[in-house]
Amino acid sequence: MWPLRQLLHFLLLGVSPVFCVPSTSRDADTSPTVTLDYGSYKGTTSGNITSFLGMNYAQPPVGSLRFAAPQEPSSFSGVVDATAYGAACPQQDIVLPELLPKNVTIASSGGLVSEDCLNINVIKPATASLGDNLPVLFWIFGGAFEIGDASTYDGSLYVQRSIDLGMPIIFVAPNYRVSAFGFIASQEILEANATNLGLRDQRLALQWVNKYISQFGGDPDKVTIWGESAGAFSVAAHLVWNDGDPEGLFRAAVMESGPPISLGTIEDGQPYYDQLVENTGCYGQNDTLSCLRSVDYSVLEAAIAESPSFFSYQSLRLAWQPHIDGQFILRNGMKYIQEGIYAKVPIIIGDCYDEGTLFSFGNTNITTDDEFLEYVQSNYISVASDDQIQALGEAYPSDPSEGAPYDTGSLWALTPQFKRLASFQGDWLWQAPRRYMLNTVSQTQDAWAYLYKRGSDIPYLGTAHALDILEFFSSIDYVAPDALIFFTVNLNPNAPADLPSGLSRLSDITWDQWGSDSSEPPLLTFVDPAPSLEITADTFRADALDLLNELMLLFP
Repeated sequence: MWPLRQLLHFLLLGVSPVFCVPSTSRDADTSPTVTLDYGSYKGTTSGNITSFLGMNYAQPPVGSLRFAAPQEPSSFSGVVDATAYGAACPQQDIVLPELLPKNVTIASSGGLVSEDCLNINVIKPATASLGDNLPVLFWIFGGAFEIGDASTYDGSLYVQRSIDLGMPIIFVAPNYRVSAFGFIASQEILEANATNLGLRDQRLALQWVNKYISQFGGDPDKVTIWGESAGAFSVAAHLVWNDGDPEGLFRAAVMESGPPISLGTIEDGQPYYDQLVENTGCYGQNDTLSCLRSVDYSVLEAAIAESPSFFSYQSLRLAWQPHIDGQFILRNGMKYIQEGIYAKVPIIIGDCYDEGTLFSFGNTNITTDDEFLEYVQSNYISVASDDQIQALGEAYPSDPSEGAPYDTGSLWALTPQFKRLASFQGDWLWQAPRRYMLNTVSQTQDAWAYLYKRGSDIPYLGTAHALDILEFFSSIDYVAPDALIFFTVNLNPNAPADLPSGLSRLSDITWDQWGSDSSEPPLLTFVDPAPSLEITADTFRADALDLLNELMLLFP
């Protein structure tokens, strides 16, 4: 779940936008400098866009701050260069399954990798300044909580497009700790108040925006948080953080393939912590956490590489991910929704049609009905009874024509259980909890939903997880960027009535809220050939998704 740059090589096609540069009412500073209360940064201006890149929003998490809560940035003198992206955080080693199509590649970051990585990027209209109070789009990258780098996503696309639409915004993207550095979990980590560090990094970055974005011309009261995959699951976490109180840090949220889900407990993370202790030579130490903090980086990196990734046999049961810790995350994500404990802000949420295909190549030794049922129960739903697992087997039959990629008959049945497993995994982690969330939140706040179905003819993958990144970070037809810009500015993804004719394709379609039709909730659906759009009903696989939601609610 959770790709990033070049997850699929065809995501790179068409992602370099060409913009016209309109005239502006004020001259832009060619050597922009921003002064914050802990230091000053020098950015760079290109055309009518100014970027401040790689600014520290926290102290470097090294030495005693490795595996520790992020700390406010330290003061410095002089003016620090902010014209190039900062380092990405340390990445998980990803080994591709042999049977994965050869056109699928993984690139964990766009450049330098370092533990000193808690940096943030602000991209804004060049003429924006203090007092302009522009809305802010805050991007959280994905990557299975194992990999990812903010520098691989071009935020200038959104800023330039917003200028062209006459609705200027500011784009912000932080780096946060991933893999074991960000999501290690154990009793030792709990006692050190060091759980869910990657989420805490994101929260501190949001607090940084709240405190400083006005210096860049932004409005701290008009922040929309948006993420894809692990980034979207992170957005969902912030919706329930602090018992659903956003603390004034954001006013709207976008989840691109990532609703609130069931989570493991701290105890579930203990084996991976113990493995690191063993593999780094810290076994037998009185204070194993202090040992892990002091061990050589290369030794620690090699030890982390021994842990399973999202392409391993256990697939979406990740070694490094958020956990219920009794401090920041108190319950299963869907329990929060069930109990009404979430931020009551406008949301957009959507998925790709074939979310589960990408993560089913590491399980190709599952070839029989019994193996499928045993895997699902042991790997995902250990709390389910045998009768419930049998019911799940009926809801997800072995007939490949009913599996994913969908609508392809028996085509691309890599193994007798591949399409069945892909269907279950995609529904378990994405479609079912998304629909459950919408059923509830559409009653308490404005909510829109979409479905991405383009590229469905890609062998074995179909409209795989992450394929929609091409839509959200390219200038192909601007539908997705326009929707997010409209949403960031107006809290409504539909084109404003006064938008000049022909400026946005969204002017040609009405995207109603998900709860506007109880019998056929509307989905804005991206279909082939691009740039075609349809409104379809969110009613597919109703009984199967209801069963999965019932099973997910069995968790704590």
